[in-house]
Amino acid sequence: MAPSWRQARPSRIAAALRVAQGRDPGGWYVVGASGDVGRSTSVTRTIAGVEVVLWRDADGALVAGPGACPHLGALLTGCTVADGTLYCRWHGYPIEPRGDASWRPFQALDDGVLLWVRLPTQGETPTERPALPVRSPADLSVSAVMVEPGTCEPEDVIANRLDPWHGAWFHPYSFSHLTVDDAASDESTLVVDVTFRLSRNVGVPVRAAFTCPDARTIVMTITEGEGAGSVVETHATPLGVDAAGRPRTMVTEATIAYSPRSGFGVARALAPVLRPAIKRTARRLWVDDLAYAERRYALRARGEYPG
Repeated sequence: MAPSWRQARPSRIAAALRVAQGRDPGGWYVVGASGDVGRSTSVTRTIAGVEVVLWRDADGALVAGPGACPHLGALLTGCTVADGTLYCRWHGYPIEPRGDASWRPFQALDDGVLLWVRLPTQGETPTERPALPVRSPADLSVSAVMVEPGTCEPEDVIANRLDPWHGAWFHPYSFSHLTVDDAASDESTLVVDVTFRLSRNVGVPVRAAFTCPDARTIVMTITEGEGAGSVVETHATPLGVDAAGRPRTMVTEATIAYSPRSGFGVARALAPVLRPAIKRTARRLWVDDLAYAERRYALRARGEYPG
């Protein structure tokens, strides 16, 4: 492999990151996969230090709101949901999806793959919907969602993906022959030619574009080659801080695989078998990439980050 450090200039990555960080998420945060919330039980998440409860109403729509019961403050996790009404585990206090004077819901969305919640966020202007990436039709795709937490901030996750030059060096088990097409790229889009390894000596060459629809999301879209139209969405959701006061971020990566080939129908039929394999592959990459993001945060926190 040819060294890629000359192309991966700190100033170049920083410029792309500034553009990405300037894209207002509208207060929207990814909080999990669509399948994480069923109809009979509530779950809770912590987003930017805010406790959020999630459940589904009588029609199956996602409901989100403050995670503390307005009665005596119980955490509203694992609560029974009947006909869309949540009943607190402590005393059976009922909470309707529409809320009331003591409990008001947040805006929420299930996009068919991921769950989103909108929270009041300083510096962000609320929007009706998140900036959803373009995806292939759900009935023609196979999707899988991987989550992995790290000790860093969302910008460190996005910066990792805005450095595609590390791919073949840091992940030689997955990528080779990676080059960035400088003529086709700018500060908003990185166009990459890369071979995805299937084994040591066999790979699939593709052309892909990296874009950031908002400050906490980066999307890789395969534009040419096998699987054109497939996307990998990486969402960075701040959780809060750990006991040492360090920021925690949840990486949620949605792989939405697609192929126009007629044989891809077999893959869709085998989706329940394929999803665990897709998640394992994504998690293996993110074990490395979170080490990158966490190192970047540690250096920034010490004022030692290059460039």
